This record gives sequence, C-alpha cells and structure tokens, in this order.
Amino acid sequence: MPRMHDDFLEWQRLRGGPLGPQLDAFAETLTEKGYSPATVALKVRVAAKFGHWLGRRGLAVGEVDEQTVAGFVQRHRCPPGRGDATTLRDLLEQVRSAGLAPPALAKIDDSTIGRTVSEFDRYLSVDRGLSVATRINYLPIVRSFLAERFDGGEAHLDALGPRDAGEFLVRHAHVVHPARAGLMVSALRGFLRWVHLRGDVSIDLAATVPSVAYWRLATVPKSIPARDVEQLLRCCRRRSEAGLRDHAILMLMARLGLRGGEVVALDLGDFDWGAGTLQIHGKGGRQDLLPLPADVGEAIARYLRHGRPACSCRSVFVRARAPRRGFASTVAVCTIVRRALEWAELDPPRKGGHILRHALACSMLRRGATLTEIGQVLRHRRADTTTIYAKVDIAALRALAPAWPGGGR
Repeated sequence: MPRMHDDFLEWQRLRGGPLGPQLDAFAETLTEKGYSPATVALKVRVAAKFGHWLGRRGLAVGEVDEQTVAGFVQRHRCPPGRGDATTLRDLLEQVRSAGLAPPALAKIDDSTIGRTVSEFDRYLSVDRGLSVATRINYLPIVRSFLAERFDGGEAHLDALGPRDAGEFLVRHAHVVHPARAGLMVSALRGFLRWVHLRGDVSIDLAATVPSVAYWRLATVPKSIPARDVEQLLRCCRRRSEAGLRDHAILMLMARLGLRGGEVVALDLGDFDWGAGTLQIHGKGGRQDLLPLPADVGEAIARYLRHGRPACSCRSVFVRARAPRRGFASTVAVCTIVRRALEWAELDPPRKGGHILRHALACSMLRRGATLTEIGQVLRHRRADTTTIYAKVDIAALRALAPAWPGGGR
C-alpha cells in the first residue's frame, strides 16, 4: 500500500473509484492475513483498478457480484497466475461482510434430482444427526445413482426397483477401493430406507443393496518401528517457522495418536496449560480430554512462541504462507508426514498420517499394554476396532501356533 507521506497523490488517485472508502479496510485485512507490504500494495492497486472500472460503467458498490468480477477479469485478460481474480473475490467477500453488497445467491438445483438430494441431506442432518463429512461423502453417490437411473431427467422415485441399486454397484464398485465401495453401499441403503419412510415406494429396497466383499481384519496395520518414529522426530527441520509447526504436529500424532482431522480441528482454547490437558474434537462430534505429555507440550509451546505467525485465526496450526488461516483439510497433515519421512530417509509401505497412529499402538502393545488400554488411548468407540492390533503381537501369536511337523515352534 502506498505510504501516506511519500505517495499521497497516488493514494488519493487509487481511492477515486466507488470502492475507494473500502481500500483502507481491505489493505488492513490483507496485512492481518500475513501478506507482505509489497503484495498488499499490488492487491490494493488491483482493487482500485476494479473500482475505477465500476465508476466508468456507472455501477455502484451494491451492484457488485460474481458476474461483475468475472466480466472485469475477462475484459482485462488478467493472467491467472497473478491472482487478480482471487484478490477481487476476497474484496467482494469483504464488501458483503460490511453490508454494502447483497449476499451471494445460493445455487439452487431446482430439478427433481436436486430437490430430492437436498431433502435427503436435510434428513441426514436433522433427523439422523450425521456429520458434514459423512453427508459430503453420501450425497454425490446418491446424485450419481439418480442421474444414471433416470438419465439425468425427472426423478420418479416410485419407479425405483429392487435391481437398480445392485446394477449401479456392479458398474462402479470394481473401479474404487473396497472401503469406498462399502461407503457406496451405506449411502444407497440409507437413501432407499429414507425413500421408503417417505412413502415413495411401498417396500424397503435397502435390503436389495448387496454387500461388498471387504474383510477389514484381513490385513496387518501398516506402521513403522519405534526407532524409526524417533528418527522421524529427530530429523524434522526445526530452524524455520514451518519446521517448528511440523515438529509439533508430528509430536501430537506420534505421542497421542491424533488423527489428521483432529490435528486440523485443534483450537487455541483447547489447551489447559495449568492442568496439562488437551481437548480433542474427534470423529462424530466426540470430545475427549487427554493429558498433555511434557515433550509434546514443549513442542507446541515452542511453535506458539517462535513459529506461529500473528493472525486472527483461532486454529492452532496455520498456513506458512499468506493468507494465514488454518488447514483446509487433512491433506496438509498427510503432506507434512510424507515430507518428514523423506527428510528422515524412511520409505514405509504407507506414508499417510495414520502410520504414526498405528506405530503408537504397536509400540504400546510390545511394551505390554492390553488391547483395552490401546483402545482408550486411540479413543476407539468399539472394542473390536482395536482387535486388528492383535495381529502384530508376535509373542502372543507364537504361543497359539501349532508346531510344524519335523521342526520347532
């Protein structure tokens, strides 16, 4: 942003359009998000240029919307790499939050398929109380099922038959992971059960959805030895702000077994430093209070003091680059784990964030912990979820194995 004592005339020129009074607040917001002064100045000039364009066309601030922004970007051939379109979308969001422009119109799919999916979503949210993540997974499956069954036209739910769901699964289940295929089964069964409850069909077609062959306990948990976990933590580069953040995340996952989503959801208010506890926001809205080990607390405190940039975001872990905000998804956490494995020169068969959770469980088992204790640390809802770790207890399994003919155990 131009400095007032050096570029007063330039600043007055930028403020000449309809958006002029908003440029100060826009520049302040960009600064709070962590953008450098040079980037803030560049973005402010893009916003001012857009405001002058609005003035030449006789448009007021209250008439600005997505179509107006798209028209400006297209007319001026803004290079995609410069981020002008993103800058103007951020500006539009700020203008709307200030009440100077009408809110964005929600995109409404008025087709019968769109209305059906929306009503099913409302049922899952209000009546079933399912999480946003579950609904995000279910709804595209149901939409694809209806679109294929009715060729993208009008959806007549009373025309659904007992073979429709099975034929849909045959077409798609073989090209996805078995776990994803199982998710498709759950989505279709839930949808058909809802259709029956509404009275659109006279029989419950949920029973006609075939199960997918997937043996959850058929594999052994993919983990890494305890010595590799320590090497991973030791090799994490802690000389930069991002390195301090990554080390704190790895400590949480290695010592407490946090899932990627639980790391993303951590809030600054979840820590009780006096009591030495940490509030975890788990799956299905579950909340658990965990003790905060000293080494984990030290890693997080070091990041908060010396690595976390000043910003208004309440998420514990924020992006290393502007805009300063929390992670959008668990993809960032998986990327951090994968990068740390490369630094430590480790090449396990799986490189996702869950590998540290499995490593913690296997390490506890080898030190004599029971499956019940492991389930409590990992916060499993059901005891049978923890039984998969019995497969890695070689000492206990050796006692059960019969002697090989002609050899020892």
